[in-house]
Amino acid sequence: MSTISDSWPDAADTGRPSPCGCTGTTRRLFTGLLAGAALAPLGAAQAQSMPECRRSRAAGLIPAGQVEGSAQQQYAHMLSQARSQGALAVTNDPQLQRLRYIAARIVPFAPACNERASQWRWEVNLLGSKQINAFCMPGGKIAFYTGILQQLQLNDDEVAMIMGHEVAHALLEHARERMAKSGGTELLLRGGAALLGLGNLGDMAAAGASQLLSLRFGRQDESEADSLGLLMAARAGYDPAAGVTLWQKMGKATGGKAPPQWLSTHPAGETRIKDIQAKLPTVQPLFTAAAKPDRRFAPPPVG
Repeated sequence: MSTISDSWPDAADTGRPSPCGCTGTTRRLFTGLLAGAALAPLGAAQAQSMPECRRSRAAGLIPAGQVEGSAQQQYAHMLSQARSQGALAVTNDPQLQRLRYIAARIVPFAPACNERASQWRWEVNLLGSKQINAFCMPGGKIAFYTGILQQLQLNDDEVAMIMGHEVAHALLEHARERMAKSGGTELLLRGGAALLGLGNLGDMAAAGASQLLSLRFGRQDESEADSLGLLMAARAGYDPAAGVTLWQKMGKATGGKAPPQWLSTHPAGETRIKDIQAKLPTVQPLFTAAAKPDRRFAPPPVG
């Protein structure tokens, strides 16, 4: 394992992961990623015409900054709890380095699909838990659970498929859309007021923030995230065919029973695999043309 650098790499040099996922330094670290914008062949105008990047108008009913601010606070609280329980991976953890390396290849493509992503304070962290889970909260707050890496024995391409999928949810602003459709606007606004000390609404604030973590996306959202996630991972140099093996592994992990909670609205079954296979002829050329990773990581030992 090579020495960890003091900053996120440029897109043209993605061989070194970020040493820090803390909020205070992520602005500086993310600037390094944007220096490689030339790597992404998509411009903002092109992205707007890409069906994979189109966002629901419903998302506009809730202020993006307010959702992202609540997500940042909830994410920080989650990290604090994990740290106090000894469940937050330290900087030199090989699997955390792995996640940050893969993120450093995928994230530079994000602003081409959603201009707000260039201002997000991206963070990547690993939580010690047997849960098969991963997510990207609004504002670029990424977290993986050790269970998904260990139990599924994922290779780098499969990890990239998950990360691309979760980042796609954030770029497509599915959380804002779901909250608007579920009437979460008032809840979020009250929660923001409480967090600023405006009234006795602490419980409401907690509920508003936790909603971002517990939010379940619909089948259409999951399909959209699959499509965009495949594109992003392929452009980052990861084989989109891994989307098929990923969901095959997921199916085995569930033993043919109900899928994990994070997949409950879109089962990882034959339908999903067929959908991905149908997209491969379009996505594979992007992978063929992409610069490939110069580092590969092994999955964690089976515990």
